[in-house]
Amino acid sequence: MSIYKPCDIRGNAEDELDASLYRIWGRALGERLPAGAPFVIGGDVRRSTPAFLDACIEGLINAGMRVRNLGTVPTPMVYFARRHTGAAGCAIVTASHSPPDVNGLKWMIGDRPPDEKEVMALERVVESGRPTDRDRSMGERMDVDIDTPYVTWLQDSFADLKDAATIHRVVIDPGGGTWSRRALDFSRRVFGDLEFAAIHDEEDGQFTRRHPDSARPAHLNRLVDRVLEDKADMGAAFDADGDRISFVDNEGQVLTPEQATIILLRSFADEWSGRHFIHDVKFSDHVPMAGRGLGARPLAQRSGHAFIRSSMMDQEALFGAEISGHYFYEALDGGDDALFSLYLMIRFLGQCGRPLAYLRRSCPDVFMTSDLRLAVPPHEQDDWIAAIRSAFDDHPQSFVDGVRINFDEGWTLVRKSVTEAKLTFRFEAGSDAELKHLVSRFSERVPTLGPALLHQIYAERPSGT
Repeated sequence: MSIYKPCDIRGNAEDELDASLYRIWGRALGERLPAGAPFVIGGDVRRSTPAFLDACIEGLINAGMRVRNLGTVPTPMVYFARRHTGAAGCAIVTASHSPPDVNGLKWMIGDRPPDEKEVMALERVVESGRPTDRDRSMGERMDVDIDTPYVTWLQDSFADLKDAATIHRVVIDPGGGTWSRRALDFSRRVFGDLEFAAIHDEEDGQFTRRHPDSARPAHLNRLVDRVLEDKADMGAAFDADGDRISFVDNEGQVLTPEQATIILLRSFADEWSGRHFIHDVKFSDHVPMAGRGLGARPLAQRSGHAFIRSSMMDQEALFGAEISGHYFYEALDGGDDALFSLYLMIRFLGQCGRPLAYLRRSCPDVFMTSDLRLAVPPHEQDDWIAAIRSAFDDHPQSFVDGVRINFDEGWTLVRKSVTEAKLTFRFEAGSDAELKHLVSRFSERVPTLGPALLHQIYAERPSGT
């Protein structure tokens, strides 16, 4: 698989990435902006990040950028710094939720994340090896601390709720990532009367205590135990670079992405009034149904941070959600911030006066598989999707991301994985029995893939709650 993904760059830090690539990428990004333009940059806690960060800064300076280096910071704080300082662009050296031996690059030019064409443009720059012809004399590096402005912004954003009445204690799990120390300190400064505790709260570039991916419940067992031990009102886990969040309720249950999204949808109450809600096409149908019930106008978008963020801006949407735990807000110019999401959840629990477990149980039951992944060489994936479309040409289909095929009892989505040489399959139906029947029906018409799909569906328990 190429290191150039649809939304960013990601590869093995030893075998696929090196400082020279980051130097070229930094230069190429800087050359898209006027000489002397301000540019902010930061990186995550991975051991490979400091060298890559320095190299990217060197490339930006070579392109004449006035670089403001934030050092090791959560990705949302880099986005905040771009907004706060009016910088022309930003970049983050990170591989997000990927394992510790992987690294990568996220960026924005102006207020837009990259699309696939922009990512491919960086690949072409590397291949061409063309030298810069920019005036480097305007380039400079300044190391800056954005913590105080960021905390002040959070305090202003949540000034209406210094405490949350029915909320007393929250446990935070940074997972050894970029929110280590910061999330606990900031939370205590924003919510004066609440008690906050933290686990995995030391930066750990090897992620020896918890996997960087906070979206998998299996990675949150210690957080669940701590919430129950402390009789906490909720727990929150972040991924390695701090833009994803997962929630644990007061009964120790990890909220599904659907449950968390529906509860956050409700937090906007009467603000909807026909406003757009952007949602990952992989979500259960219960999510857009909940949005419509609140007066929102749901719009499905291709799975991926950049796609949903761009759609947020295009539609001037109020709120957006990706199934991996990214939540997007009009208040952040369409961007996402896991700590901001935590504070919104705290505020909503305080406003409604109900425990998070009560809100979880008020969400509809969902009977849906996780992503079922089958290895298919990249050069064969389009042909397989075309064959599946043809096999079900007597059923309604849509093409936001791959192909979604609608059945009387539910639907299936077939799409390319953006991280692996695999096709992913996701099914939803109205009950556990209907879900298994739907997978069987699908497999009968695609016999080459059917046995592997059936093996996976029977090996896992559908996510009905």
